[in-house]
Amino acid sequence: MKWIAEFTKGFIKENPIFVFVLGLCPTLAVTTSLMNGLGMGVAVTFVLMCANIIISSLKDLIPAKVRIPCFIVVIAAFTTVIQLVIEAYVPVLHNSLGIFIPLIAVNCLIFARAESFASRNNVFLSFLDGAGMGLGFTGALVIVGGIREILGTGRVFAMGEYLGLPVFSEAYQQDPMLIAILAPGAFITLGLLLALINIVKIKRAER
Repeated sequence: MKWIAEFTKGFIKENPIFVFVLGLCPTLAVTTSLMNGLGMGVAVTFVLMCANIIISSLKDLIPAKVRIPCFIVVIAAFTTVIQLVIEAYVPVLHNSLGIFIPLIAVNCLIFARAESFASRNNVFLSFLDGAGMGLGFTGALVIVGGIREILGTGRVFAMGEYLGLPVFSEAYQQDPMLIAILAPGAFITLGLLLALINIVKIKRAER
């Protein structure tokens, strides 16, 4: 069914990060841990779904010449909502993500879906598109963040106070691969994942 395809396309086939390579700023900056990646992914998914719904609902009322400013207002409004919610209820996550929460307002993934999909389709399909793309984005952040956290600390699920679950030995935790949670580690991890995905695609094409 069409709605199933619209919802699931963002998981693998049109994954925002691993296929379209969109939203790299938060992908590279905040994925020092799995929890940070999950928190950012949920926030982006919320904004993406809400923005898609509103933009799709108002698409016939928005003049073409001012559609981009209108999109910005809608996206910024929901970004402010999620920022205040995170600050109020998850202050540790808010402090960890920092400036990258308000920067959701200029996330190219959200603008791309608003322009290419929500402004051209009905509300229900736009909601599914936002949810699917958001979950695909979240999954990619969790993968990158989880790999970096495990290699960089030997633990996983650490946030704020060091409460992570041990993955590697205590010896590794005392002398981990710190580059994984530093800036170069983000580029290396993402680059290797993209290379692996491209290798799998080539192998499948050859078959």
